[in-house]
Amino acid sequence: MLTQLLNLIFGSKNDREIKALMPIVQRINALEAGLTPLSEQALADKTQEFKKRLAAGETLDDLLPEAFAVCREMSRRKLNMRHFDVQLIGGMILHKGRIAEMKTGEGKTLVATLPVYLNALEGKGVHVVTVNDYLARRDAEWMGKLYKFLGLSVGVIIHEKSDPERRQAYHCDITYGTNNEFGFDYLRDNMKFQLAQCVQRGHNFAIVDEVDSILIDEARTPLIISGPSEESTDKYYRIDKLIPRLVREEDFKVDEKARSVVLQESGIEKAEKFLGVDNLYDPRHMDLVHHIQQALKAHTLFTRDKDYMVKDGQVIIVDEFTG
Repeated sequence: MLTQLLNLIFGSKNDREIKALMPIVQRINALEAGLTPLSEQALADKTQEFKKRLAAGETLDDLLPEAFAVCREMSRRKLNMRHFDVQLIGGMILHKGRIAEMKTGEGKTLVATLPVYLNALEGKGVHVVTVNDYLARRDAEWMGKLYKFLGLSVGVIIHEKSDPERRQAYHCDITYGTNNEFGFDYLRDNMKFQLAQCVQRGHNFAIVDEVDSILIDEARTPLIISGPSEESTDKYYRIDKLIPRLVREEDFKVDEKARSVVLQESGIEKAEKFLGVDNLYDPRHMDLVHHIQQALKAHTLFTRDKDYMVKDGQVIIVDEFTG
C-alpha cells in the first residue's frame, strides 16, 4: 500500500529514469532543425567529425545527442523512418548496456541503429546479435543502407561463410550474426595456433536482440566443438549393448526437465559386471561413466528426426530453438 502511494507521488523507478533522460531527448530534438537543411554529403561527413572529436578526448556520452540526431536525420532520408522520442530513450538505455523492453511494433530494429552508430564511431567494432541467420541477413541489408550512407562498413556472419570471409566481416565497423555463430567463432579462435588465423578481433560493444531468448532460454544449451576421437569405437558398441539391460527407475533415473540421467546402485552393479570392472568410479574408468551417461541420455532423452537426424552416415543435432 505504501509502495503504491509513493509511486503515485514520486513515480516508479522506471518513470524516474525515463524522466531523467527527457532533457537529452529535448537536446536531440532541438538539433533537428539545424540538420534538415544539410546535404547528404555534409550529413555523412559528420561521422568523420565525430571520430576526430573522440580522438581529441571527447567521450561517446558527449557526442550522444548529436550522433543520435544525425542518425535519425539520415534514417528519415534513406529509410523513410524517423525515430520517435520513445525510440531515442530506448537507444540511450541500450547504450548504457542495459535492457530495453519494447512492445511489438515499437520498432526495436530501428532503436538499435542509434547506439550501434554511436559506438561504431570508436572503430573497435560493434556486434548485433540476432536469433537466426534470416534476421541477421535481413537487418544487415536493411539497416546497412543507413550505416553505409553514414560512412560505416557493415558485415554479416552466416553459417556458410569461410574463415577469410568471416575475418573480413568481423573487421567491419558493424557486424550482424547469430549468437551461435559468434560463440562458435570465439571457441574456434581459441583453438587456433596463431593470432593471424583468428577471425574475431576484440569484443567492444554488442546489442542483443530477443535477449531473454538468447541469454536465458538458449543459454541452457552449451556450445560444444567436437573433434575426431582417437580411441577405438569398440567401447561405444559395448556400452550400447549394456543400455537395454538397464531398467528405468530401477537402474537409473531420468530428469527430463534438466535433461539428465543418474545411475542407481543396481545400475552401477550391472554395468560393472557387464564391462568386467571392479569399481566403475575408479579414476581409471571415469571415461566409462561418461560414456554410459551419454548413452543413457541418447536412448531416453533424444528422439530421431526430432532432436537429431542421420544424414549421409553422420549424426546432425537439431537446434531446438532455431530448427
